[in-house]
Amino acid sequence: MNILVINAGSSSVKYQLYDMENATVLAKGRVERIGMDTAILMHEPAGKPEFHKVDEILEHTTAIRRVLDVLVHPEHGVLTAISQIDAVGHRVVHGGESFKSSVLVTDEVKKEIRRLFDLAPLHNPAHMLGISAVDANMPGVPQAVVFDTAFHQTMPAKAYLYPVPMALYRKHKVRRYGFHGTSHKYVSERAAAFLGRPLDQLKLITCHIGNGASCAAVWGGQSVDTSMGMTPLEGLMMGTRSGDLDPAIVPYVMGKEDLTIGEVSSMLNKHSGLQAISGISSDMREIVEAVEAGDKNATLAFEMYAYRLRKYIGAYAAAMNGVDAIVFTAGVGENSAPLRKAVCEGLSFLGVDFDEEANLLGRGIEKRITKRGSKVEALVIPTNEEWVIAQDTYSLVQSQSD
Repeated sequence: MNILVINAGSSSVKYQLYDMENATVLAKGRVERIGMDTAILMHEPAGKPEFHKVDEILEHTTAIRRVLDVLVHPEHGVLTAISQIDAVGHRVVHGGESFKSSVLVTDEVKKEIRRLFDLAPLHNPAHMLGISAVDANMPGVPQAVVFDTAFHQTMPAKAYLYPVPMALYRKHKVRRYGFHGTSHKYVSERAAAFLGRPLDQLKLITCHIGNGASCAAVWGGQSVDTSMGMTPLEGLMMGTRSGDLDPAIVPYVMGKEDLTIGEVSSMLNKHSGLQAISGISSDMREIVEAVEAGDKNATLAFEMYAYRLRKYIGAYAAAMNGVDAIVFTAGVGENSAPLRKAVCEGLSFLGVDFDEEANLLGRGIEKRITKRGSKVEALVIPTNEEWVIAQDTYSLVQSQSD
């Protein structure tokens, strides 16, 4: 079975095509600048040269059409016919309380995703554009949706409720949902396999650290707490997001600077975090280079970032009354040895016996960055959210046909 995985954004579509029988990626790529006459398709077929094309792509239906065309292209393609794609899996950021697991797309599912637009106005509408584009180009092909929030639906009320009037929860579902669930789920399962221990017997703290960043407390394979909240803004300091802050700052700054709600939202989501403190970049690689060059603002940004991550790890160890392993994943977590060092060297009180040599060795592999015999392990586990989406889609389609 071949599964096409799609992550649709407001002006982009990322895709991967999987051969499920052989667990291989046949092709991957993305379409960027949708809505412009200079949109670009970047296609990477397995075993063939990369292919780039600039073209007018004004909406998502055309973008998906271009993806399908290149997948069956005589020179650049990997299939002979679109009919060889058996199903399509979509990433959807917000499932609210409605979706505790992945589901096949139906009219009712579409209706519910639309109802949740208010909870994820930047993401869910774009995901629906992707679903509708597949409907238009591949009518009748099964589609599945995999939600970022679903894994965190096991959080207890004491973790997901905010201490605000309960009417806000009852009427408007104001609560913590958490995100990056597909990644947290995947790396917790891989960590258990790496350690050779049953997942249901482990207390893990998984750290998905990219431009967006979140931690999760995973106890017995279930999320019991996570750092992102009702939106992806809460929690850790991120590339351009502020993370946790005193909520009174919002009305205070709005009054002092005469900002609108939209402007203050933009400030906190797009002009804060590493970018705001360093004044240089939201990219950890550039921050580390500036730190090594002696830049004081970059050093402060790096120290704040590591400090806040370390605090969350300590808090989740307390929440679970212990921890067996800490897992680093995603772009920064997997690739920034300096950040992992800054975090782990401050966790010796938990029993983390950091191994600096192991931390520097190897990229893109699962590895241990603590010394043998360390009371608490620290691991690097590359995430693979697309594979989880493909697996869930495969399982749902198979169960429907049984």
